[in-house]
Amino acid sequence: MADKTDRRVRSGGGAAGAPAATPPRRADAERTISAILDAALRCFATSPDATVTQIAKAAGVGRVTVYGHFDSLEAIVDALLTRSLAETDAAFGELDLDAGPAAEAVNRLLHSRWALGRYRGLFEAATRHLGPEKVRRLHDRVFARIEAVIVRGREDGEFRTDLPLPWLMTSVYALAHAAVVEVDAGRMAPERAADLLSVTLLGLLRGRLS
Repeated sequence: MADKTDRRVRSGGGAAGAPAATPPRRADAERTISAILDAALRCFATSPDATVTQIAKAAGVGRVTVYGHFDSLEAIVDALLTRSLAETDAAFGELDLDAGPAAEAVNRLLHSRWALGRYRGLFEAATRHLGPEKVRRLHDRVFARIEAVIVRGREDGEFRTDLPLPWLMTSVYALAHAAVVEVDAGRMAPERAADLLSVTLLGLLRGRLS
């Protein structure tokens, strides 16, 4: 019995009855997926109605290869939005949001390396293909960081408490994506949009709207 168990361990299996570990995805597959998502982002920057055929051509692969990794255009958009939000969350995570007044932390968030101008066309494509409810839900982790700063500001007396927190967060989300739309449409430069967004949100949060 010991010999059989030893042979299982040496051949890559685990203990008796335990499944073998799943091998990691091959590096070339990861590179292909990354290339497809990069190509999709370039295509959506041109048109939110970009097709799988256009994305495959931009990635330098065939449609069969694309469908080997993503079963639909919606799956591509979902993966791309998820990746972009993870990058934004990582950028937010590099900031010290507990240092100084909450208003300064909000300003740092809005001027950090995030989505303004970086993911041109993605928000519109995601809203079309995934629906506004799913798009909002996918933003939950990123906006949790913003909410934590707003809560700190309310507790410290910096920010207003006469409006419900969920309504403030809804307003933050709407204003942030209005800024994204303006930048994506070329009507405003990213830095200018970040400046105006910061002034507008801080005016809302402080209760000074005029």
